[in-house]
Amino acid sequence: MCRKYKLIDLFAGCGGLTEGFLQTGKYKEAAAVEWLAPQVRTLRHRLKSKWKEDDAEERVMRFDIQREEELFKGWKDTEFGEGRGLDYFIQKENGIDLIIGGPPCQAYSVAGRVRDENGMKDDYRNYLFEHYLYAVNRCRPKLFVFENVPGILSAAPAGIPITQLIKKGFESIGYTVTPDLRNAVVNASDYGVPQNRNRVVIVGIDRQIFTNPEQMLKQFYEKLLPQYQCEKKKTVEQAIGDLPKCMPLFDEEHHKKKISHTTPECSITWHIPRYSNLRDMDTFRILEEDVASGARVYDSKKISELYEKKIGSKSPIHRYHVLEPNEPSTTIIAHLYKDGNRFIHYDPAQQRTITVREAARLQSFPDDFEFIGSRGNAYQMIGNAVPPQLANAIAKAVYELLEEA
Repeated sequence: MCRKYKLIDLFAGCGGLTEGFLQTGKYKEAAAVEWLAPQVRTLRHRLKSKWKEDDAEERVMRFDIQREEELFKGWKDTEFGEGRGLDYFIQKENGIDLIIGGPPCQAYSVAGRVRDENGMKDDYRNYLFEHYLYAVNRCRPKLFVFENVPGILSAAPAGIPITQLIKKGFESIGYTVTPDLRNAVVNASDYGVPQNRNRVVIVGIDRQIFTNPEQMLKQFYEKLLPQYQCEKKKTVEQAIGDLPKCMPLFDEEHHKKKISHTTPECSITWHIPRYSNLRDMDTFRILEEDVASGARVYDSKKISELYEKKIGSKSPIHRYHVLEPNEPSTTIIAHLYKDGNRFIHYDPAQQRTITVREAARLQSFPDDFEFIGSRGNAYQMIGNAVPPQLANAIAKAVYELLEEA
């Protein structure tokens, strides 16, 4: 039986990273921190139902990581209730071996900076990494895994690149990261996730514990992690094609009740179509048929024209996208909770956007993973999560690093 390394998950979300690490059987989660209630409930439920962690209610802490002293020593207030704090769980485990997680990516995403009038320069989330750094320095794990979007490589809210601040910060507390973070970009589709999703995976190694951290990091990115790549990429159809069809309804009676599709009999949860009006259903059909037939008439210009014709106004951005059945999905994003127009199912017979379960499968969540909350909550959790299958590969590669301590 292999040794289990103890970890803390910061900015844990619904637990995509945790799931991948625990799937390996090589880790134990000492504690997790997340401040959004549906995500906390989901992670607690998963730890209890799947991983049989009876004390998950305590160990998954709903709290604001910016309140650093209370985070470690414990708190009691009206918003977050009462919690023991990280120190308690670290002492209970006689120390931890690694910290995983990554601050919210919205402030670093290129799309977010384009939409925001100040380019996200005033967004407090630009500097949440400082609280991650504080936790690393206080816990002194052997190593850490810091995950984020590729936009972090170009983010410079105060004129100084965020990557420069991150590298300098971790170096100042005794951790080595790879000199060129462009080498830390990985694509989830290379690791069996049916989705093109580039992410920056920053591994930091404690120089006091490991004698040659630079060489270890070189080995991690060039050999250890790539050995878990799949030979062939998984497609959208391979991921969701076996799920029962949700067929369109056109009668006025159903649409008055905001029901646009049948809900199929299905033992798998969350495979329930969201409501679409008749205009949108017809738009989906036109675009689905264009892909299915191979005609490919609708390029971005034609789609914009179709949008103007259907909606009656112009849009500066590309509003619709049909998922290609024979390729990995485009990047699943949290915007799904608002609408699914950029995630249209490829089947012309169904005329709809993807369900929560389809989004979850495209993120490589197992079918027994339950999302606790509303449909919007579920879409948001999935879009913000680290794909568990990618996390699984990272966990296996990190285990080999830890074994060198």
